[in-house]
Amino acid sequence: MNDFRPTDSPPCASDELRAQCTQMPNSQQDLPPLRSTLDLERLLEFEFVRATENAALQAIHWLGRGEKELADAAACAAIYGVFDLLDICGEVVIGEGIKDNAPGIFVGEHLGTWKPGAPHFDIALDPIDGTSNIAKGLPNSIAVIAAAQVPAGAPSAMKSLPSFYSHKMAYGPAVKQALTDLGNPCLLDLPMAEVIAIVAKALGKHERDVVICTMDRPRHGEIIAAVRQTGAALRMVTDGDIAAAVAPSLPGTGVDLYVGMGGSPEGILAAAALKCLGGDMQLRMWFHNDEHRAEVAAQVAPEELDKVFCVDELIIGDSALFCATGISESALLPGVQFIGHQVQTHSILMRARSGTVRRINALHNLDKKIVPLRPEA
Repeated sequence: MNDFRPTDSPPCASDELRAQCTQMPNSQQDLPPLRSTLDLERLLEFEFVRATENAALQAIHWLGRGEKELADAAACAAIYGVFDLLDICGEVVIGEGIKDNAPGIFVGEHLGTWKPGAPHFDIALDPIDGTSNIAKGLPNSIAVIAAAQVPAGAPSAMKSLPSFYSHKMAYGPAVKQALTDLGNPCLLDLPMAEVIAIVAKALGKHERDVVICTMDRPRHGEIIAAVRQTGAALRMVTDGDIAAAVAPSLPGTGVDLYVGMGGSPEGILAAAALKCLGGDMQLRMWFHNDEHRAEVAAQVAPEELDKVFCVDELIIGDSALFCATGISESALLPGVQFIGHQVQTHSILMRARSGTVRRINALHNLDKKIVPLRPEA
């Protein structure tokens, strides 16, 4: 099995970042107010995608081996390895491993060197969205990171929800505009037939041609039945709803609407991507039993317990970065491919302030590739 281990210290953006910062004018009159912030994001975004690439390279070795926790641990080590070299103050506000105590990068952890003066980012991540798929050798798994720069004086830039699950509907810019024109009705409370009619009209489609994506779960039985009754097309995924929620905002995915009760952390990650793409989401915490509802009620303000959040309430301010690398093939990205002594990865990288979306097709030479890994404790 190929195992990419560090043999020396690979180059990192920290030196370039420091050099850039020292070249910035001292006077605010010499520079538009957001210039330095924008430049920092532009430089750092490629370090974030390097982290997801390395996570995918490490995780792919566990495809189909029935060891989802070992796959997750390998991806985590690769992400830690990149951030250990990066001069930022990164705080994990959306982590993973909460639901099943799996290995993970947890809420409250610090990523980056935290050197004085380094930029402060809220970070949301899932080293493998779709760990069960990795273990079973199935499609639809990605490594994903989102980040938002915390405005000066603000406590955070990302909303953290304490519920395990949330009820979500995610859609693209055309549907977002149509909902605005309708006065922003709550889709989560409408019958699926009405929701599909709104989506079809917004996209200029017949209702039978609308494609709805959801996860194949018993809890989605009523949603599945309602979609089928309308005659709309249904696409079900076994795991990994970040890619599914982002898909309606990207052209060429063949998905028009995502709906379902999926992980709350995954909802925040998807919201960061939708902010970059101009799409939107309606999200409300969902409780699988009364005990969990009571537990969450003790942690949030009463008005938030049943509140419907949109993207701008989940990702606060104008900063958002989102990057993901395919591990096994999904609606969002192709998976990792071995080609002789090379590995091909496919990533997507986007930024809200510029609206730029990059698709990065990279070839990694196994004879030269160095993946920095944090040593096991």
